[in-house]
Amino acid sequence: MKVFSSTFDDQGRLPGRVAHRRAGRDAPPVNRNPHVAWSDVPEGTRSLVLVAVDVGIPTGFDEPHRSGRDVPADLPPQEFPHWVLVDIDPRIGEIAEGALGEGDHRGFFAGDPAPAGGRSGTDGPCPPGDDGLVHRCVFLLYATDLERFPLDGTFSAADVLEAIDRHVLGEASFTGHYALDPSPA
Repeated sequence: MKVFSSTFDDQGRLPGRVAHRRAGRDAPPVNRNPHVAWSDVPEGTRSLVLVAVDVGIPTGFDEPHRSGRDVPADLPPQEFPHWVLVDIDPRIGEIAEGALGEGDHRGFFAGDPAPAGGRSGTDGPCPPGDDGLVHRCVFLLYATDLERFPLDGTFSAADVLEAIDRHVLGEASFTGHYALDPSPA
């Protein structure tokens, strides 16, 4: 199975239009979903699941999204799911850039990261304003034998991965890098 994007190259830089926070304090977010396409889906695939995870969110920083203090580079990273999409028809072959909307980033800033999962909108990278670190967003596509995802309502990326555990027929991934600093990563 293969997965790719015309929005950015694998291991390339995510463009600002797919981010919730762009370089410059006054740069308005666009926060649209990137293009995602797939091919060579395993035989027997009934649905796809897409999970996009930032694997570079700093832990322990007590003042995220506030100016005047740099995010320490030595904080251990944690994962943050930016996009969870289930019940994708494998026959459509792709999700166009911006097809699922713009400006979505709900839940996380209300203090509850759980709503980041289980909906079709995308929450693009949103590093704290003083974060000079390069973040790595991994897009994971799973081919499953499930006709319909078994959970309803709001669910987390961890819930999704647990629910599909014994139903995965194949998987593929690609990675984008993002930083508020516009210089090359």
